[in-house]
Amino acid sequence: MADHPVDEKLPALKMATTGLQHVAAMYAGVVAPPLIVGAAIGLSAGDLTFLTGACLFTAGLATFLQTLGIWKIGARLPFVNGVTFAGVAPMTAIVASTEDKSDALPIIFGAVIVAGLLGFLAAPVFCKAIRFFPPVVTGTVITLIGISLLPVAFGWAQGPDPTAHDYGSATNLGLAAVTLLIVLLLRRFTTGFVKQIAVLLGLVIGTLIAIPLGATDFGPVADAAVIGFPTPFHFGAPQFQLAAIISMCVVMVVSMTESTADMLALGEIVDRPADERTIAAGLRADTLGSAVSPLFNGFMCSAFAQNIGLVAMTKIRSRYVVAAGGGFLVLMGLCPMAASLIAVVPRPVLGGAGVVLFGSVAASGIQTLVRAALDKDNNVLIVAVSLAVGIIPITAPEFYHAFPETARIVLDSGISTGCVAAVLLNLVFNHLGRGGRDAHDVTHPMEAGEELSGAPKAPAAS
Repeated sequence: MADHPVDEKLPALKMATTGLQHVAAMYAGVVAPPLIVGAAIGLSAGDLTFLTGACLFTAGLATFLQTLGIWKIGARLPFVNGVTFAGVAPMTAIVASTEDKSDALPIIFGAVIVAGLLGFLAAPVFCKAIRFFPPVVTGTVITLIGISLLPVAFGWAQGPDPTAHDYGSATNLGLAAVTLLIVLLLRRFTTGFVKQIAVLLGLVIGTLIAIPLGATDFGPVADAAVIGFPTPFHFGAPQFQLAAIISMCVVMVVSMTESTADMLALGEIVDRPADERTIAAGLRADTLGSAVSPLFNGFMCSAFAQNIGLVAMTKIRSRYVVAAGGGFLVLMGLCPMAASLIAVVPRPVLGGAGVVLFGSVAASGIQTLVRAALDKDNNVLIVAVSLAVGIIPITAPEFYHAFPETARIVLDSGISTGCVAAVLLNLVFNHLGRGGRDAHDVTHPMEAGEELSGAPKAPAAS
């Protein structure tokens, strides 16, 4: 019996190039949090480089854990793991509230360790949420993931620094447009391996085009060391403060919710639907990776939605490809000069490729919604309201400005709020009262009339 495409081992060259493509797609997302938090603390250039390398190294370890797995840990799906951006706001808040800035990172690391361990213990319970994710919910959440990521691509297209004079300039937007066009042309007029690495080729060609325009900075390569190792507890031993722990536990809940949605999305795309066991194993990998990460000076890790679009577009579903990407992340963590090569890719070039990647995620969500019986009024309302709730943080970023900072950690995540809204509305319209009695209004896995207590019911007639 042939292996499932998820378990397929590709030739070495193809494995390496497609793995590198995954790294290119998520690199900016991994390095942004340490750069932001490090700048808030006022780290020196050397320490900032060290912190960034540490986050790349721990992202690689977490990716190994997620894709290859050990025991009951790891979804064994083509997931890249990296620093979750949901933790940036609370981490900068911790920095702001710490009088001695040298204690800020140890306090953050201590809070992440505790949140990771608690999340690991909670994973078997949290995964039970799978029964509340029929296609009308998963399709909505997958669509929201894509929509939520698109503004990231649009921001990249404008440039790396919003305060720079050339931010949003014709040059930057032109580079993004040319990169997008290159990817589209390669996807349309090539076949086989070249077609599958169209995004990577688009990034390389876009970078080459940017050189004579002065949009490519080779300074990071010249300044980077050849070898470096993220020495454990480089910034000091972890410190444990209750307020910081509570805030990072909230981030962990948000991260686990998003990871659950991501696993459901990827399971649909690779044709290996994520069941409770898979989600529990994936959450264990996320949370254990987060608990171990601070030992090497890294932050909380979670599955990266950016790479779902790459899997959807290339149709390369092998988890070993993503494991190869994890290997590149570890190498970049150990070799700052190698990490700096990816940093050479101009942000507008990344933005052009990101439009294809993130748009593919949204398109996958729409494909799932096609199977969600949208001819029924109940499901149309669920999708309509959930999408509206999830899009609020994108279209009106200050909508929740009057809420406490802790609440905003959840509310400012459109994926989380949209997911919660979809689950609750599905329960209200399709399972409580008369809504749960009409089988035509309800979709798998929660069947019509199924009690939330999990009581057995008579099998449906075939």
